[in-house]
Amino acid sequence: MIFTTRFAPSPTGPLHLGHAYSALLAHDMARAAGGIFLLRIDDLDTSRSRPHWEVQIIDDLTWLGVTWDRPPHRQSARFDLYRAAILKYHARTGAVYPCACKRRDIEAASAAPQEGVPQYGPDGPIYPGTCRGRKMESCTESDALRLNLSKSLMGHPPAFTETGPRHAGLHEVTDQFMRDNVGDPVLARPGMAASYNLATVIDDAADGITDIIRGEDLFEATFVQRFLQRELAEGPPLYHHHRLIRDDQGKRLAKRDDARAIAKYRAEGATPADLRQMVEL
Repeated sequence: MIFTTRFAPSPTGPLHLGHAYSALLAHDMARAAGGIFLLRIDDLDTSRSRPHWEVQIIDDLTWLGVTWDRPPHRQSARFDLYRAAILKYHARTGAVYPCACKRRDIEAASAAPQEGVPQYGPDGPIYPGTCRGRKMESCTESDALRLNLSKSLMGHPPAFTETGPRHAGLHEVTDQFMRDNVGDPVLARPGMAASYNLATVIDDAADGITDIIRGEDLFEATFVQRFLQRELAEGPPLYHHHRLIRDDQGKRLAKRDDARAIAKYRAEGATPADLRQMVEL
């Protein structure tokens, strides 16, 4: 099997030093393995994605010396694929249902006196199952779609192999973990063809991704994605969650940190080698 990895930025703002580190690390690993490196544009949220940010992403990566082995694809071109995967899974299991709950509704239900302190997991507030009895026939455009854990396949616990420095080893995604830390995961959000977790699982399978290199802030999301890989009959990649690039106060960088934007360093005369040194590559 050929080592195949990807870099998948969202065109919602400029790339910063943290993105540079992740893209260069994945690119270096692919080239060292004689493998394949892909670029995916994660424009799943069409309300926030902008064409000019996509242009700048490609320009910044090209300047860094990052090259990809196939034309980039956009999540916005795969909406039919995501929806088909959801419908096929529901036809097989009957485990998909519409949910009208907003985040504030979930937090309020979780904070009720009999429930105790609200709990949060990698998918946000742990869902208490308010809409679990609804049928797909009642679905409206304002509903999300969720996976009913009690009706899912829930067979042998799926596992994923992590090679990162903090979480290295084999991790099982048990049924109890999902119930306690996620609740019924979201498969599609209102106005969107899929949730981030489901779209990522479908994309990685479609692109033949064998290795995923990304920041350790997404380690917990891997439990949800590995569960969805098992439920949707997709094979698991190998994961490597790398360290995060942080600012002088120790906070991880965000797209609003324009002072760390690749474009700003370029405008000030930095070279790709300078950025490699900044991120210790």
